[in-house]
Amino acid sequence: MPRKSDPPARPDLRLVQSEVYEFMKPPETTAERVRRLQREARALALEQVEALETALIQAAALAREVAEGGDAYPVGAREIASRLAEDLPSKAETIKLIVARST
Repeated sequence: MPRKSDPPARPDLRLVQSEVYEFMKPPETTAERVRRLQREARALALEQVEALETALIQAAALAREVAEGGDAYPVGAREIASRLAEDLPSKAETIKLIVARST
């Protein structure tokens, strides 16, 4: 809560300037709009691929815990988890290299 001695908050002029700029720009052509939407789609796809990479690394860590969990876990589950713990980090690294090469 602001104190009485605090100066009044200044408006965020960046928002106003941004809106004014948008109104001053000429309308996008269809080709410009297509290029902009393609850039946005590529950026969103990259975010999702990076999220997949993170999920694979987390899944590998969880699989390692199950694989090393001992007799509390069923034998078949430990074996599959052991294979996943070995395989998933390399898959995540491959995805990282593909992303790096495509950007």
